[in-house]
Amino acid sequence: MSIDLSVCIIAYHNFDDIRVAISSLEKYTSNKIRKQIYIIDNGSENATKNEKEKIDNILSRYNDVIYIDAKENLGFGKGNNYILPILTSKYHCIMNPDVIFNEDAFSPIIEYLDNNSSVGMVIPNIVDETGNRVAVYRQELTIFDMFVRMFFKNNFKKRQEWHTMQYEDYSKPFQVPFGQGSFLVIKTELFKRINGFDERYFMYMEDADLCKRVNQVSKLMYFPGATVVHKWQRGSHKNKKLFKYHIESMRHYFKKWGYKWI
Repeated sequence: MSIDLSVCIIAYHNFDDIRVAISSLEKYTSNKIRKQIYIIDNGSENATKNEKEKIDNILSRYNDVIYIDAKENLGFGKGNNYILPILTSKYHCIMNPDVIFNEDAFSPIIEYLDNNSSVGMVIPNIVDETGNRVAVYRQELTIFDMFVRMFFKNNFKKRQEWHTMQYEDYSKPFQVPFGQGSFLVIKTELFKRINGFDERYFMYMEDADLCKRVNQVSKLMYFPGATVVHKWQRGSHKNKKLFKYHIESMRHYFKKWGYKWI
């Protein structure tokens, strides 16, 4: 059977979030969409008995969910790429475990992609739990903007508003240089053609890299006709290990794409 939509969720000891995410996805997504949901488990090496029971519970409830044990922590990009060779869908969704649906987001996104051949990837309207739009739409990365974001988030307000595209008209589609990777829907053929994520990033910046490569050959567009909720947490700003991953990814990104300072 051909698949309209595949969805990939990377798991790392967060099956409560994943259960809620999949439950809401199943509830609101049109049954006309033939879909396959993949859970790639990056945390199985030290999984608890309770976590394994949660996995079994999810799999017993939904017959379109496939669980894959990665046997190790592959990181975000490599984890998403794990299923790249077997994807046969028309469209593919990269989705964080803490995304929640309150409406059928996929039907309008698929219709938009069907009707716009020049668009290769879509990021919808992403809001937090209070309904406020999350600042996940960004200009191309510069060293200055990353530095401000990490260390001076209460300063350079006008620059931050520009960088996070606050001046755009969010009632209409517009091209996005970098859409944060919590929820992206890409044409599967394109995803496979550009070989998915650059696996040299373990965590962070791999989404910026993917968006830049998509925009080189197609377009990443903001699409206002669909909304999802993201319980966004800026983990690398609170955790020294994650912060180190972020710095390493920044180093690789700017070495690859050039040191754009401002």
